[in-house]
Amino acid sequence: MTTEPRIRIVVLTYDGGQMTIDCLTSIRALDWPSDRLEVVLVDNGSLDDVAERVRREFPEVVVLEPLANLGFAGGCNLGIRHGVEGSLAEHFDHVALINNDATIESTWLRSMVAAMEDADDIGGVASKMLFADRFHGLTINVDGVEASDPGRALGVCLSAVRINEARDDDRLRFDEGFHGPVDPDRARDEEFARWTRDRAELRLVAGSGAPGRVSLRLSAKEAHDVTLRSDIDTVTAQIGEHGERQATWVEIEVGEAEFDVINNVGSELYRMGFAGDRGFTERDTDQYEEGCEVFAWCGGAALLRAAHLDAIGLFDEHLFLYYEDTDLAWRARRAGWRHVYEPSATVRHRHAQTSEVGSDVFRFHTERNRLLVAARNAPLRLVALTLLAETRHCVRVNLALLVKRPLTLKMPSRIEPRHRRRVLGAALRSLPRYLASRRSLGGRPSGVAAPSRSAVHRRWERSKW
Repeated sequence: MTTEPRIRIVVLTYDGGQMTIDCLTSIRALDWPSDRLEVVLVDNGSLDDVAERVRREFPEVVVLEPLANLGFAGGCNLGIRHGVEGSLAEHFDHVALINNDATIESTWLRSMVAAMEDADDIGGVASKMLFADRFHGLTINVDGVEASDPGRALGVCLSAVRINEARDDDRLRFDEGFHGPVDPDRARDEEFARWTRDRAELRLVAGSGAPGRVSLRLSAKEAHDVTLRSDIDTVTAQIGEHGERQATWVEIEVGEAEFDVINNVGSELYRMGFAGDRGFTERDTDQYEEGCEVFAWCGGAALLRAAHLDAIGLFDEHLFLYYEDTDLAWRARRAGWRHVYEPSATVRHRHAQTSEVGSDVFRFHTERNRLLVAARNAPLRLVALTLLAETRHCVRVNLALLVKRPLTLKMPSRIEPRHRRRVLGAALRSLPRYLASRRSLGGRPSGVAAPSRSAVHRRWERSKW
C-alpha cells in the first residue's frame, strides 16, 4: 500500500492552446503514483478549443470551465477548492500550482515533496524555473559610467541589431543590465531604444548553430570606451566620440556556445514593497544549486502545504493577477510559516505568455497590487512611504505631461498621466479594506511564534540594485 502524499495539481489556461497540452503532457510523465495524484485544469474563459482537447486526450484530468476569466487568483482558488468541503488537508496533503506555459521534469514533484517534508513549518516550496529557450550571448561593458546608482546610470543606447546582416528582433532578449525600453527616436532611424547600465548582456535565442556575425548599433550621450565580448571574440570601440547620440555600428563574432537563463529561484522582497524573481535573467552557471530558505515562491511552479492553506487562506481574488502569490506568502510569513527553494525541481517556462510584460494589464495590476499588498502586510511606516511616493509620482507625471508640455508649445501627453491616476485611484479606493485586513492573522505552525511585521521586513528586504 502506497504511503505517498496525496497531491492535487492545479493548472490554469487562458487561450493556452498547445502550451497547455505540452504542460499536461509533462505532468502525465511525473514519477508519482496515479492514485495519489489529481490534476485539475481551470479554463479561465478561453476562446480556443483546449478544454475539448484535454477531455479527449487527457481523460484523467478534471476540467473546470467557469465561463469567465477569474484571473490567476480566482482560477487557482476554484481549482484548489473544487469538490472540497471544509478542510483542504482532509482531502490532500499538498497543492501544486503549475503555469500552463511551463513544463516540468519527471522528478519535479518528488523533489518538491522531499523539500516540503523536511520540516512541518514549511508552507511553500519554490522551483528552479528556467526560461524555455536556450541562448547565445554577448556582454557590453561601458567604461566611465558611475555605477554607485546603477538603477539610474546610463551607458550606451542599443537601437538596432543585425544577425548575419539580417534583422531578427524576435530573437533578442535583454538582461537586467539594460534599462526598460523607451520610445525610439525615428529621426535617428532607431528601430528600438534600450539603454545599458555599466554592464549588460544581450541574448540571442538559440536556433541552429552559431549566430555568426552580430552587428550592434550603439550611441551615447558622451564618449565611452565600450568592450563587447562573446564566447569567441572581443571587440573594443569608442561610442559617442563624434557627438551626442551619433550612432556607431560595432560587429562581433558569436559562436555556438549555448546556456540557460534563470526565470525564478524563489521570490524576493525589495524596498517600497516591490517583489521580484530571485536570479531573474542571470545565466545559469550553477550558482543556485544549494537549497535555501527564500522569502516567497512564484505561483508559476510551486508546492503548497494544504494545512498551511487551511491556516492562512487562499489567494486574494481582488488582486486578480500579479502579486497574489507575494501576498499569500507574506501573510504566511507573518504567521510564522517558512518557504524554501528546491534546486533539483526544474521547470522550463515561457515567460509572460498570457499577459505581456509592459502591457496595460501587466502595468496596472502589478503597480496597484504592490500598493495593496504592502498596505496589508508591511509595517505602517513603509505603507505610508509607499503611498506618499506613488502620490508624488502621479502628481509629477500629470504636471509634467499635461501642464508643462503645453507651456513649452508641445502637445500634452495623456496616456501616462491617465495610467498613473488610474493606479492611484484604484489603490486608494481599496485601501480601507486592506488596512482593515491587517488585523487578520492566519493560523501558525505548531510551536512557532508569529514574528512581527517589522521583523519579517528586516529579515527579507533586499536592495534591487
